[in-house]
Amino acid sequence: MKRRAILVNRPVKRKRRRPYIFPVFSVVHRIGSGMVKVFILATVIAVISVSFLSLYHYLLSSPYMKLERVEVDGVKEKIRDELIEACGLSSDLSLLALNLNKLKQEMEGHPWVRSVRLERRFPHSLIVQAEEERPLGVVVMDKLYYINRQGEIFKEVSQTEGVDFPLVTGVDREGSKRREQLRRAVYVMRALESVEGPWSLNQLSEVNVKEDEIFSLYYKNMGAEIKLMGSYLVGKMDRLRKVARHLREAGRIDQVHKIDLSYTDGVVVSFRDGIKGKVVSGG
Repeated sequence: MKRRAILVNRPVKRKRRRPYIFPVFSVVHRIGSGMVKVFILATVIAVISVSFLSLYHYLLSSPYMKLERVEVDGVKEKIRDELIEACGLSSDLSLLALNLNKLKQEMEGHPWVRSVRLERRFPHSLIVQAEEERPLGVVVMDKLYYINRQGEIFKEVSQTEGVDFPLVTGVDREGSKRREQLRRAVYVMRALESVEGPWSLNQLSEVNVKEDEIFSLYYKNMGAEIKLMGSYLVGKMDRLRKVARHLREAGRIDQVHKIDLSYTDGVVVSFRDGIKGKVVSGG
């Protein structure tokens, strides 16, 4: 007896193909979901931004952020008042709204202010730490100008200001050598700060800058020119003391025209009557 095949007379189920449109819907669905998420995220960010912006504008006009106190340290009271007035700092301003970079530039534009550091101290204070210019001398060119301890000209001397600083002469008005000449002059004056007595910086009247590191000093208590080189200045000032003491003991100090200390092995003294003294050797 023959066995009939199991599959005989059975309908064959064929796998139906899904319409091609279903994957398209899936992609559109995913894109749509992504756009919704992006839209929600953008909305949240916008709400937060608007909230912060509203809060910022509220604080700008809030009485709790008004500028009530300006503390200025490092400068004289007169300069302090000029800085506050020039920058228009008043209680009508909001501490939060102050542009510190702009304020810094305006304050450092004052001729007697070298640098400024600013700090907001909430809720009502602005702290100003200023560095005042310290004149070391007065440069004589077409006009008189203050020079600071860094060798920088920072202000013209006004007619109302008394000049009680050593004069710096012999400086090029427009030449490229001027910076180096000022540097040398400042080096001399700062070196003399450590010298005491009649040859100190306080008694110095003028520094005349010459060529090749040579310069001349003029003192209030002596009419003679003192010629030196920039190197080993303090040691040469010790030599000057000894020579001056010798001349004073000899009664000839008032007759001296020039004391030349630019030699390495001694000193040459010139007198007003044209006589030139012998080289004083050693120290």
